[in-house]
Parts: sequence; C-alpha cells; structure tokens
Amino acid sequence: MQLGYSAGDEAFRTDLRAWFEGHYPRFKARWPHAHDPNDLRWRRAWEDHVCRAGWAGLDWPLAYGGKAWPLTRLAIFHEEQARIGAPLGVNIIGHGILAPTLIHFANEAQKQRYLPGILSNREVWCQGYSESMAGSDLASLKTRADKAGDHYLLNGHKLWTSFAHLADFCFVLARTDPAAPRHRGISFFLVDMRSAGVRVEPIRQITGEADFNEVRFENVRVPLDALVGEENGGWRLAMAAANFERGTYFIPRQVRFARELEALKSLAGISPHHAGSVLQNPHLRRGLARLAVDSHLLKLKSWRALTHALRGGPPGPEGAATKLQWSEAHQRLLDVAVDVLGERALAGPRPGDDSPAAAWVRDYLWSRAETILAGTSEVQRNVIAEQVLGMPKS
Repeated sequence: MQLGYSAGDEAFRTDLRAWFEGHYPRFKARWPHAHDPNDLRWRRAWEDHVCRAGWAGLDWPLAYGGKAWPLTRLAIFHEEQARIGAPLGVNIIGHGILAPTLIHFANEAQKQRYLPGILSNREVWCQGYSESMAGSDLASLKTRADKAGDHYLLNGHKLWTSFAHLADFCFVLARTDPAAPRHRGISFFLVDMRSAGVRVEPIRQITGEADFNEVRFENVRVPLDALVGEENGGWRLAMAAANFERGTYFIPRQVRFARELEALKSLAGISPHHAGSVLQNPHLRRGLARLAVDSHLLKLKSWRALTHALRGGPPGPEGAATKLQWSEAHQRLLDVAVDVLGERALAGPRPGDDSPAAAWVRDYLWSRAETILAGTSEVQRNVIAEQVLGMPKS
C-alpha cells in the first residue's frame, strides 16, 4: 500500500496550498453573511468559486474538460481544502458520485450533455434512491417508469433526498420490469427536477435545517435518452455509484475527522473540571485514545482505497468498511464533545448562535443521520460480510 506522495505531488500540494491560503481568506472577507459552515448559500458560493478557478474534474479525462491528473492529486486537493477549513460543497453528489458513474457508463451524447454542467457547477444534482416503504432494502423500491412511446412515465416517492430543493437534476432508480427478479428490473434515469409532476417537500431536521427532502414523481415524462445504460440494467450502475460514494469520496471526511479530533482535544483542555482540566477524567481520556485510533485507521483505509484506484481497480465493496467506521466513529467523537460540554450542551443550537458550543451540539444532532445516509450501518455490515468476507447471505 502506498503511504506517501511523490515529489511531484508534494510540489503540487505546495502550489495548491498557496492558492487556498490566498483565495479562501479573501473570499471569506467578501462574504456578506456569517461564516456558517452549514449555510448552503455559503457552501454553494465557495464551490462555484473553486470550479470557476478550474479546480474541478481533476481526474476526469481531457475529452470531458478534466485534467486527467492522477488520483493522488485529487486526494491532495481534498486534504488541503479540508486543512484550511473550507466548507464541503452542495454539489458533492454530482462531482463525487454521478460524474464518475457517467464517465464509466453513459453514452457519448449523455456525457457531452451532463458533464459540462457538473464541471462548471452550473447544474446541481441529487440522488433519488431511498423510499419510505423500502427501508434499507434498495432492491425493493416501488417507483415505476413505464415506457409510453417516446418517453417513460415516472411515478413514485423518494425520501431523504439530500439537496433536492436546490437540485436541477436527479438520478433516479425506478422499476421498469415489475415481473423481473428484484435486482434485474431496475433502471437508472437522469431526471430534470423542473419537469411537470415533480414535487419537493423539505423535511425539517432536529437541528432546524432542511437538507433532506421528500420527492414525489407524478406522471413525470422522462425522455428515452435519459436512460443510462440498458433498460433493467440499473442495479449495476447503482452499485458502482455506491462504491464511488464509499471509496475515495471519503478522503475529505477522514481529513476533517482528524481536524475535529484536534479541536475536541483543545475544547477538553480548556473545559473546567472539579479537579482541573476535563482531560484528567480517565473516561474522557479513553474516549480520546479510541478516537485517535479511529483517525489513524480511517487514514489507512483511505490510503488503501487510493492505492487500489491507482492500480486501475474500480471502487469495490471494501469501501463499505470505510463508510461504516467513519459514520460510527464520527458519532463517537461528537458524543465525547457533548460530554465535555456538559450542561452547556443543553441549550442546543439556536438561530444566530455561532458559539463553539452551539456548533458542537448542532454537529452532534446532525450526526445521528450519518449511520443512515449512504447506506445504513446494517447494510454496510451485510456488504462486508457477503462481498468482502464471503459469508453466505442470510
């Protein structure tokens, strides 16, 4: 496994770090609102700025506007953006999941139509997978796409759709052959969110935000050329997209986890305790030690995924282990943060409250979703058991 970068990659890092250190402070200074890392306007504006500067599609083929750089450069980009504290974008689904899926599976016309909008960040994407009656069993989805002449009629209900209220397009899994075995009758569609019959209903979260949505499709006309791959062959694309989501896509989260752990240590060091610093509490010190191990293992798993990709291998089911550990470790980290805050955490995140305590509590509440999104912990354990360890299906 590769555990370092080449001299050329480190030279690239130096130039990239200089760009971030020059541009990000100026961008923040010009921003007319508070610097809330969870403000979707702030996240989209920074993402637009980065894309206009040419820092998108770093590993894409030259033919589609990319730079065809090795994945090590993409990893360094994520590391440096996380290091400076810049926010994650709102089009991360488009850049990190859909774009590589299109590059691998879409026809040429589809690549020419959709990749430029992602590259420029002009078109934001969401993911239409989860359904209210399917639970964690994606293959049991009920959304239908019935062929009707020169189009499909799409009908169904998707749930927990991140950023659907901002998205221009959604890639949707729908059943096109209800008589086929569950995994073989599903197709992968690219759906315009402005189409007649698309209805988005925000879901208010415990934090007060509404990043997730319900999306209803009611007799939505989807052109035939919006089908990616073969009809009834969408499961293969869905699994590839999921593996992209669980693979190198988690590099920035690993870096941010390490930064949050350092911030948590600082918080503990200044928090009062009846005998001095909270750090004197053995329970807390054990928690911090476990989180340090988590951070190191996440880094090693990210390196393993990167090494596999550099050798030409597609993202595989091993990414489920990274996703599982990251989501559960992040919840543990925020559990410790709330313990450190003590009674200060009881106030919760309040509108306009930008105090460090409010930020920690907001992240704690939001993290409850992290063992559900991108596949529940139970689903990840099944993937690991069946596809990595070769255990029989239950």
